[in-house]
Amino acid sequence: MDALEPYRTASPKPEKELLPYLQYSGDKTFDINLEVFLKPEGGEENSISKSNFKHLYWNMSQQLAHHTVNGCPVISGDMMASGTISGASEDSFGSMLELTWSGSKPLKLKDGSERKFIEDNDTVIMRGFCQNGNSRIGFGEVSTKLLPVYQPKKK
Repeated sequence: MDALEPYRTASPKPEKELLPYLQYSGDKTFDINLEVFLKPEGGEENSISKSNFKHLYWNMSQQLAHHTVNGCPVISGDMMASGTISGASEDSFGSMLELTWSGSKPLKLKDGSERKFIEDNDTVIMRGFCQNGNSRIGFGEVSTKLLPVYQPKKK
């Protein structure tokens, strides 16, 4: 968390008054650039979304408060996920459903193929980094390949 301090920034303004346990003061989110790539099997990476962690409507402090307000235990080492982070522009949407307008506007890939949704054997790659002035920190990447459903052979 100390490494993220230079990248601390304001959260989006709430659209309506927050419940008391979700209220906060100060800057509670971070300026983290996020990019998502789709790589078809045997093909090239295609950048499909560029967003930023600062667009997250519910900051992580609020998410933790909401998760635990009813008594759900959280212990050191538990991993929390932010969920989908969509920006305001079409190229910053955070899901294939949004990016393709529910499949009505397929994404065009470098090889000429299209995607309405992630297909079997596609690999999704996510990368993130913070940068301001001469300072930059990276988070590496996470990737996963969507495998086809296992079909046992019939005898």
